[in-house]
Amino acid sequence: MGDLFAWIFSFFILIALLVLVVYQLMCLADLEFDYINPYDSASRINKVVLPEFITQGVLCLLYLLTGHWFMSLLCGPYLYYNVRLYQRRQHLIDVTEIFNLLNWEKKQRLFKLGYLIFLLFLSIFWMILSALEDHDND
Repeated sequence: MGDLFAWIFSFFILIALLVLVVYQLMCLADLEFDYINPYDSASRINKVVLPEFITQGVLCLLYLLTGHWFMSLLCGPYLYYNVRLYQRRQHLIDVTEIFNLLNWEKKQRLFKLGYLIFLLFLSIFWMILSALEDHDND
């Protein structure tokens, strides 16, 4: 039963990560279509970058602590990429360079979105499998 709760918790963490990435994509799209100025867009995105990184780290730690090694290995590259961005101080968007890097920032977040959707589907699969195994054991 504890395994099922771990999968449910990871499901909600993944949903939160998806919301953060979609929010960043919406801010970039608003900037691209000139609905928002670069300063507001950059400040909105920069406010959610660190919570995204921390949430991803918590998810990877959750998988490690619950013994879900395969999912932990799948979270590894994304966590490594976030840590590398943070160490190089490239995790925040610069207001003066935002238009030059707009396509790169959108591609980066679209890739993150696809990766998180893949992890979400795997998490749903393992959650259902865990629920069925718990049901068979009762």
